[in-house]
Amino acid sequence: MNSFVSDTQIRSRRSGFTLVEMLVVIAIMSILMTAGAIGLGGMGGKGVTSGVATAESLFDEARATAIGQRTKSRVLVAVDLTNNPSDNLRKILIMYAELDPVTGNPKSPESWVLSSRGAILPDQTYFSQIYSMKNHQNKTPLGASDEMQLAAGTYKSGFVGKYSFYEFNAEGICTTPGASFIIGAGARKANPGPTDKPQVTSAGKRDFGGFVVWRNGRTSVFKSPDQMNIPNGTTVF
Repeated sequence: MNSFVSDTQIRSRRSGFTLVEMLVVIAIMSILMTAGAIGLGGMGGKGVTSGVATAESLFDEARATAIGQRTKSRVLVAVDLTNNPSDNLRKILIMYAELDPVTGNPKSPESWVLSSRGAILPDQTYFSQIYSMKNHQNKTPLGASDEMQLAAGTYKSGFVGKYSFYEFNAEGICTTPGASFIIGAGARKANPGPTDKPQVTSAGKRDFGGFVVWRNGRTSVFKSPDQMNIPNGTTVF
């Protein structure tokens, strides 16, 4: 007598998972979780990359503004804001020198006009005052002559404070050729005071980015921290 096994019986026997199949699924889940953890750990790097791209576009905008307005323009980076210290080293503005309607030259004394609202660097990403240079090749730091004050009563309260700046002339030429703009990943207090600087975290010790601004106003991005002359593990803000 021939035995007969129905299709229903066959399907019921195959409805469960074998031990090997379970182990394969667990292994795949472990790999995906590890990959996700690595991705989350690298979010700071994405912030620096995004911040560099944003800053480059602002430098391009400032150069175009100088040429279009036929006057000087500046890229400003906030270093000591009066009312919004949490935006220190993160707020970037573009301004141009207002022209005298009679002479067609910048007003004297100079009067600076906001070209746009600018931008804020990504969270936990900050401008480096220490390693951003007036001349990167000669390691000449940005100094007092490269700072300007936006005064209360002249500008909105959120913009009042001290800024480092990079300047272009009416031909779009950078007045400090070879200057560098460098940012890094870090963390700061929840309610920072005027003198509180961001701190580099252990995960961000090599997480920097930036570019050099050439005489013609164009930029070249750094490919590694070594090109920025930043030793491993140093403070950059």
